[in-house]
Amino acid sequence: MFRYMRRSKQVLTKEASIEILNRNTSGVLALYGDHAYPYAVPLNYVYSNQRVYFHSAKSGHKIDAIKQHSKISFCVIDQDEIIQEEYTSYFRSVIVFGQARIVEDVKEKQEALIFLANKYSPDLTMMQHEDTIHKEFDFVSIIALDIEHISGKEAIELIE
Repeated sequence: MFRYMRRSKQVLTKEASIEILNRNTSGVLALYGDHAYPYAVPLNYVYSNQRVYFHSAKSGHKIDAIKQHSKISFCVIDQDEIIQEEYTSYFRSVIVFGQARIVEDVKEKQEALIFLANKYSPDLTMMQHEDTIHKEFDFVSIIALDIEHISGKEAIELIE
């Protein structure tokens, strides 16, 4: 169902792709938007339990798009170094494909919020995380990207 990468020497392993997801803090979510226009939105995320989780407001363009069409992709750029003399860039990136769903299960939603809190506020205590999550729980949505395919690629110059 998913295309094979044309330049197979540049393909990253699944493990290397997951390391990139774990290492980075932002990416671009691509959705099927209003009037059949693509809708790409940069956002924060966390990778856990073979899923990517995002937080969101309860309503808006992103939520509406997911409710209309659950197939999405998410891209993370790990490296993008311009090499002027070579007219190229030394890049490394990952694209994740899958089905998006708004998390309704309370336990999964709490866990995803804890994962996000730990990633983006690691110096705060668990009690601080839990207090904030408790206060905001009813006002935030969690979107889970259930991964069907991961594709990582790097510039040929970066291959070890």
